[in-house]
Amino acid sequence: MTAEHKIQNDIRVALSRQRCTVFRVNVGNVKTADGRFFSAGVPSGHPDLYGFRWSDQQVFYIEVKNDKGKPRQDQIQFHHMLTQHGVIHGIARSAEDAVRIVSDGLVGYGFEKYDR
Repeated sequence: MTAEHKIQNDIRVALSRQRCTVFRVNVGNVKTADGRFFSAGVPSGHPDLYGFRWSDQQVFYIEVKNDKGKPRQDQIQFHHMLTQHGVIHGIARSAEDAVRIVSDGLVGYGFEKYDR
C-alpha cells in the first residue's frame, strides 16, 4: 500500500506538469504558553491539496487517500458544500486520478459511494 504522503507528492509534481499551481494544506493543534490548545489551519474537512489551473484560473481541491482510505464525515460535508457550488474536486488515490479530476473539471470524483 502506498503512503498518502507519497501519493500527495506525486500529485503535486503531476499537476505542476499540467500547468497548475498546487498548495499543500498544513493543519495541527498548537499549545499556547499558558497551556491551552487551539486548532491552526483550515476548516475541518478541508481537502489536502488545492490550487488552480493556469489556463483559466479555475480552482480545484483534491482529497488524497491511499487505496483503502475513506473520507471522514467532515470531509464528506466539505465535499457537499463544494458540490453545491460546482467546484472541481475529488478523491485522488493516484497522480492519474488527480490529473483526471483537474483536467476534466470533475465535481465530486470518488465521493459517489459516500453520497448515500
